[in-house]
Amino acid sequence: MKKSTIVERILANSPRQVKERGAAFAPANIALCKYWGKRDEELNLPVTSSLSMSLGHLGAHTELTVCDAAGDEMWLNGEPVDEGSAFYRRAAAYLDLFRGDLHFCLRTESTIPVAAGLASSASGYAALALALNDLFGWKLERRDLSILARLGSGSASRSVYEGFVEWHAGVQEDGMDSYADRLDVEWPELRIGLLELSLAEKPISSREAMQRTVATSPLYREWPEKVAADLAAIRDGLAAHDMEAVGRAAESNAVFMHATMRTSVPPVDYRLPVTLETIAAVERARADGLRVYFTMDAGPNVKLLFLDGDREAIQARFPALRIVE
Repeated sequence: MKKSTIVERILANSPRQVKERGAAFAPANIALCKYWGKRDEELNLPVTSSLSMSLGHLGAHTELTVCDAAGDEMWLNGEPVDEGSAFYRRAAAYLDLFRGDLHFCLRTESTIPVAAGLASSASGYAALALALNDLFGWKLERRDLSILARLGSGSASRSVYEGFVEWHAGVQEDGMDSYADRLDVEWPELRIGLLELSLAEKPISSREAMQRTVATSPLYREWPEKVAADLAAIRDGLAAHDMEAVGRAAESNAVFMHATMRTSVPPVDYRLPVTLETIAAVERARADGLRVYFTMDAGPNVKLLFLDGDREAIQARFPALRIVE
């Protein structure tokens, strides 16, 4: 099934009244229980469900207008984007699903680095889907917007919401049951901190690494069962405000995901020496009595989970930590 078929289905009864501009913000998200592996490459349908928390004000601000140029024009953080770049090609292919005979001027301001393993594509495509909804006046429900965002980037399905979000894997071939919902959970004391150890573009994209892992890692066959256990533990831990339950399950899930990558052929290893040093420092801090846990996405950077009461002690140990409220 093609992405265009899903778009036509969702927009079948929606108006198309082009405004002067469409604009939206979408937060980046960090998965506590990871999305790693697709059952359908075209529709970005995942093998398993996943669960994330959003990063507040960190994400993508996107503005979209119709332009008279011969092709799309794009700017990222105030700089023009080259038509040959991966960013331009992916964004243009996504806009193809909605454009008809229109060309667009796309301006995105991202408050997180792009292609560095900090979930920039999640916020980017979620913001783009929301901006399209604003530009054309579709007035879609969040569930439909989650599906549309997923067609650009799987994890973008979660970034159309703030807070704690679960993306349901679904079982239908057309993916209409694969969308995200916000959990009815509030936990004001929970903090996530970003340790930006390297902002260089990754040597291998998440998409390629995911494909290689699913196709070649002997460990991957155990991944769905691992996710099912971790997802239940994290969901229950969030509801109970149990820092240890959430932290241990999130950390274990990230470690297992990276283990599947390292057992693929050829191996994928995003970790740098400073990554391993940081993980060791987290483990020492925990041995000293601090309730702090780490997680990692497909990149070398480390995220820390902890409660606000431990903020000063953790900031002292990790001075470069960028804390998200």
